[in-house]
Amino acid sequence: MKRLSYRILLRPEPEGGYTVIVPSLPGCITYGKSVDEAKKMAMDAIKAYLESLKKHGEPIPDDSDILEGMLEIQLA
Repeated sequence: MKRLSYRILLRPEPEGGYTVIVPSLPGCITYGKSVDEAKKMAMDAIKAYLESLKKHGEPIPDDSDILEGMLEIQLA
């Protein structure tokens, strides 16, 4: 079994909890009340997404070769 890596973004929500977005899997979004729950929900969502790709004969992306950085921009 091949191990795949996916970057997730956890965005805190004003009403509490976290929305999780998986950038490499368009539309793969979930939510959890805590960071731990959000990560668990993300794992479940990713697995379901990949099963759907596999079922439909679509290529399965992987983030293992992606370099990531952050830029800070100051606005006047």
